[in-house]
Formats: sequence, structure tokens, C-alpha cells
Amino acid sequence: MTYLVTNAPEVLRLLVQHMTIVFGGLILSIIVGVPIGVLISRVRVLELPVMTAAGLLYITPSLALFAALIPITGLGKTTAIAAQVVYSLLVITRNTVTGLRSVPAPEQEAARGLGLSGLQRLWMVEIPSALPIIVGGIRVAAVMGVGIASIAAYVGAGGLGSLVFRGIATVDGSLILAGVVPITALALSVDYSLRFIEVRLGR
Repeated sequence: MTYLVTNAPEVLRLLVQHMTIVFGGLILSIIVGVPIGVLISRVRVLELPVMTAAGLLYITPSLALFAALIPITGLGKTTAIAAQVVYSLLVITRNTVTGLRSVPAPEQEAARGLGLSGLQRLWMVEIPSALPIIVGGIRVAAVMGVGIASIAAYVGAGGLGSLVFRGIATVDGSLILAGVVPITALALSVDYSLRFIEVRLGR
């Protein structure tokens, strides 16, 4: 903990880098994953191939994925964010599909009875009803993203993971703790915040 106290400005700078990777990747994951989930909920024949592809990407080891992305995105934050999007797609897409399919039939029938179009039903009835489940998937993706951003220091993305890797390389426990403690605090904060939103939406 000594390093964490005496080098607070550096740790804060790395924390900002870490959060940039996490939330940058999360926003892109939502922009990509939610529309794919909406599409799958409408066109069921796409579910098997899309979810299978997302599942295969999800189980790819992180270092192998980084190695595959480097020739395309290079070293740095872009690769880290791309990796987070890849890993988040499965959970966000799956929860979006599950949430939309869990909308009660009476609500959908009432919306049709009011003369709402398909797009209106989606925005005014289905997505609001599915939001708690969708946010649940986003919460899992966000917490997972904190860990992915830590490993991404290996490819020059910066962030708190760089302290952990430096500590391992130099066998310096204070450096490792200086990275692990804020990473854990960030993961817990993100999880609690999104869990709070998820519960509120459920009510």
C-alpha cells in the first residue's frame, strides 16, 4: 500500500486510463449488442449462427484474442476496447433477446390494440419492459471489462494492469497491491452502481 499512497497522482492517471478503456468498450458493446439482440428477437433464424459465433469469441483466451487483434488494431487502447466489445457481445445480446421475449403477451396485445406500429411497440413497450434484464447483461459486461482492461496492459493499453505487470516483473508486492486494490474497488463500484439501476428498473 506504500506505493499507492506515495504515488497517488500516477495511480489516478492510470485509473482514468482504465476507466476510459472500460466505459469506451462498454458503450460500443451496447451500441452493437442491443441492436443485434433486437434483430435476433425479430428474426429467430439468425439466433443460432449469431449466438454461436459470439459464444466462440467469448471462450477465446484473452491473450490469443489480443494477439489476433494486434495486426488489425495495433498496440494500445484500440485493441483493448475491441477485445472488450468482442467479449461483451454474447452477454449483452443474449440478455437483450431474453428481455424482449419476456415481455408479457397482454402488454403486446394492448399495444397492438392501440394501433402502435412495430417500431412504436419496440420503443414504448418492449424495450422499457425488458430494460432490467438488458441492464443485467450490461452489468456483467462492465465488471468483466474491468478485468479485460487489466490484462490489456500487456499490449500497451495502459491502465492499472500496468502496475500489476510491473510488480510481477520486479517481484514488488507494493506495486501489485497498488494495481489490484483500485482494480477491485472499481469493479465493485461498477457492479454496485449498475445493480442499483437494475433493481430500480425492475421495480
